[in-house]
Amino acid sequence: MNIQQLFEQIKKKQSVLCVGLDTDLDKIPSHLLESEDPIFEFNKAIIEATHAYAVAYKPNTAFYEAYGIKGWQSLQKTIDYLNTYHPDIFTIADAKRGDIGNTSSRYAKAFFEDLGFDSVTTAPYMGKDSMEPFLAFDGKFTIMLALTSNPGAFDFQTQKIGETELYKKVLETSTTWENSDRLMYVVGATKAEYLADIRKIVPDSFLLVPGVGAQGGSVEEVFKYGANSKAGLLINSSRGVIYASNSLDFAEAAASEAKKLQEQMAPYISAL
Repeated sequence: MNIQQLFEQIKKKQSVLCVGLDTDLDKIPSHLLESEDPIFEFNKAIIEATHAYAVAYKPNTAFYEAYGIKGWQSLQKTIDYLNTYHPDIFTIADAKRGDIGNTSSRYAKAFFEDLGFDSVTTAPYMGKDSMEPFLAFDGKFTIMLALTSNPGAFDFQTQKIGETELYKKVLETSTTWENSDRLMYVVGATKAEYLADIRKIVPDSFLLVPGVGAQGGSVEEVFKYGANSKAGLLINSSRGVIYASNSLDFAEAAASEAKKLQEQMAPYISAL
């Protein structure tokens, strides 16, 4: 998938919603636990209930790795299902990988070639030679942590190097890397007021914005400070959508929450 195709989906659905598939066996409806693969059955139901309102899905790999090989198989089945039945939807492996040289290249091969994701999240602390191996994959995107929504973000990300905050230095440096046009960035919705400064550095890039919903981020604030002419946003909601109910109506409840978010987004997209 390329940026134009993603933008066409955004216009068609009047949405920038990304649904986070952070599937936890302790939280899904108990009746699903009787199935052969409860995680996949839950994901499939959520996808079918919400795909009319979502332009992206983002499984957090930790929720699959925690269950060993069975969890990894559930992840494989989930991405295969998306690629088979909803190939127009953007897929994100939320793995936060990053290591030097050939190791990063192997991480990239795992998510881009073996699993078939459109993108993967990465941690840039090790710099250029840990990120460029991901960027070498044509038609794939690397979503780099820039300014996160957790309280500990202030420990390092907003600290200054001279006169410049570290997250700004990371953004500025990343634009100099080979194939930097394949970069997207993670910016937490709970830090929406920072988006205006971020847009000065990366005006054309897509931003993955978690923190809307359960974490208290505002769709209005994110669009106000972060949107560009192609929307340039993927606003993620995980718990607020997928765990809207843990009863037999869980899929219908997820659809209702996804629709509410899409309806909040639509007026801003129409105005682009």
